[in-house]
Amino acid sequence: MRDLILKMSVSIDGFVGGPAGELDWIFATPDDRATAWTVASVSNAGVHVMGSRTFADMAAYWPTATGPFAAPMNDIPKVVFARGGAPAATTRALEQARQHSPGPTAEPTARVAASWRDARVAAGPLADEVARLKAEPGQPIFAHGGSLFAQSLVRADLVDEYRLLVHPVALGRGKPLFASLDARRDLALVDLQRFDAGTVALVYRRR
Repeated sequence: MRDLILKMSVSIDGFVGGPAGELDWIFATPDDRATAWTVASVSNAGVHVMGSRTFADMAAYWPTATGPFAAPMNDIPKVVFARGGAPAATTRALEQARQHSPGPTAEPTARVAASWRDARVAAGPLADEVARLKAEPGQPIFAHGGSLFAQSLVRADLVDEYRLLVHPVALGRGKPLFASLDARRDLALVDLQRFDAGTVALVYRRR
């Protein structure tokens, strides 16, 4: 049985997005070591899973990207959770990612294009689809937000490990990660790393 890992960037007051889903605060504290930590996490995934809105953004962004995340994002299989059977339209997050992460782009190869075009669609109940993925062999399942998909995983208690990159910013209001809990969750801190720009990586597992 493989684990489901949820990696999210979080403000110090527990938000994973601004009131309108803004993510510009994530890019305000660039750090090479934090990037390397995140790339190592992403590269260890057996499959990337995400909600339909995040999938639409990533499918429009990663195939032409050339940065350190491009290879693991493009090479590892993807599953998009889309109850309606089709991915959603892109969001503001795509615009912000392009604005804050400028750099060279490349024409996607046929293999890279196919890895996004042919992503598996999970259209059934969330818990059932995750159970099927966990029962499959391979490396861990690596879940990416948006906030709604992440909240759904948390609320259904499907997350085995949280990898939270806490940024030195308080948003005051926005999209919370844990607000939809209906009962307390006890977690064990299994790793902590501090980075030069003030971000802190916290890794928690269910007790």
